Amino acid sequence: MPFSLTLRIFIIYGVFVALTAWFVLRLVNDQIKPAVRQSTEEALVDTANLLAELVGSEMRNGGLPAAALAEALERYERRQPGARIWGLNKNTVSHRIYITDARGIVLFDSAGEAVGADYSRWNDVYLTLRGEYGARSSPQDPDDADSTVMYVAAPIRDDTGIIGVLTVAKPNSSLQPYIDQAQRQLTVYGAALVLLGIAFAAVLSWRFGRALSLMTGYAAAVSRGERVAPPRPTGTDLRQLADAIEEMRVKLEGKDYVQRYVETLTHELKSPLAAIRGAAELLQDEMPAADRKKFLHNIVSQAERLQDLSERLLGLAIIEQQQAPAALEATSLAAMVAELVAAAQPRFTAGGIAVSVVATTHAIVRAERFMLRQALENLLDNAIRWTPRDGRIDIEIAMRDRALCVTITNSGPHIPDFALPRLTERFYALPDPVNGRKGTGLGLNFVKEVAALHGGRFAIDNVEDGVRARLWLPADSHTIPTQAPS
Repeated sequence: MPFSLTLRIFIIYGVFVALTAWFVLRLVNDQIKPAVRQSTEEALVDTANLLAELVGSEMRNGGLPAAALAEALERYERRQPGARIWGLNKNTVSHRIYITDARGIVLFDSAGEAVGADYSRWNDVYLTLRGEYGARSSPQDPDDADSTVMYVAAPIRDDTGIIGVLTVAKPNSSLQPYIDQAQRQLTVYGAALVLLGIAFAAVLSWRFGRALSLMTGYAAAVSRGERVAPPRPTGTDLRQLADAIEEMRVKLEGKDYVQRYVETLTHELKSPLAAIRGAAELLQDEMPAADRKKFLHNIVSQAERLQDLSERLLGLAIIEQQQAPAALEATSLAAMVAELVAAAQPRFTAGGIAVSVVATTHAIVRAERFMLRQALENLLDNAIRWTPRDGRIDIEIAMRDRALCVTITNSGPHIPDFALPRLTERFYALPDPVNGRKGTGLGLNFVKEVAALHGGRFAIDNVEDGVRARLWLPADSHTIPTQAPS
């Protein structure tokens, strides 16, 4: 199974951070031991030169206070400093001191092991007697690599030159606790840095993946023809990509939209234009007044049809090009429905239609008022046209599925099953039950587009004694339930 781009970014970044941290930690760890030993060697140089000056005056007079020196060093070895260095307690001292003459023969050894031995071949003595810096590191146990001791020498001089060598020795094992502690701390800090880097990689890849997912979802929604607002991901590059996709969508949809509307408009205009032209040609000839009146009526009715078609197409074209309502206003559905019902009262009276309006909610929505009014007017007009004489229309405004729902139910014939799923298609219409003429087929399509633009939905179906149309709209925060009128 192939890894997602987000996971691949996380893995690559995580591996890079881990390898970088491992390389740096290894490099620093390799440098800790030499650095500590170099610092210790520098301190031993100071110590050796100080002691060489202290014993030099006696050796220049031809003697060496071995007993006094041994007693002092013995007291030195019994000292308990009680020092706390970098969190570690130091309670013992660990220097060894020996002194050789100008030939390299050991005159004094604080360990009491090498007095009289020839150390002239050891680097610390050999190089110092030659006037160079003398130092060496040698194991006490040839079979134990960790038993090495650091030896640093300083010359003892008189007016004639070097008359002896004083060497200070310190076991490297006494430095190991500090080296181990530094390496442990560095390992902890390094592990924390790696974890921080991996956490940063996770956040970075998640944010990039989320932005990419938004872009992918937006592109998929656009390809399905859905009305969606372009995402606004963080990051200049991703935002520019979103803007570029949106601009491309607008241009492509614009071209497709114009082509589609030119085709559909041409098709819909053919019939009324042909009727107008036919009636006009016939009117050029002499004919009875009754026939002339009939043809003039046809021209007027077809012209009205053309005007209605153009106005509805213009309104639909405007709403289909919008990604969101242009201006949202707090709108009372009950008040708007009451106005529409009052305006349509002459039609109710003429058709003997009984109307009831029930508002079970103080219905406030945030909507583009003009478009919402047109959508409700289309629904009410549709209900009136399909309600038989002495029929009934019931209008209800209530909370349904966490949204405000306007339900308009009219008595009358059911919609054929084959037509139900197509009623909201553009230009699809059924013959009028009274005069047999078809409408523009744009009214219910307009209602569906208005619902989608406001984040709602629209549905129409058959009920027991008629047809029910429902328009859901998101309720405003000020919407509060009220008791239904009795």
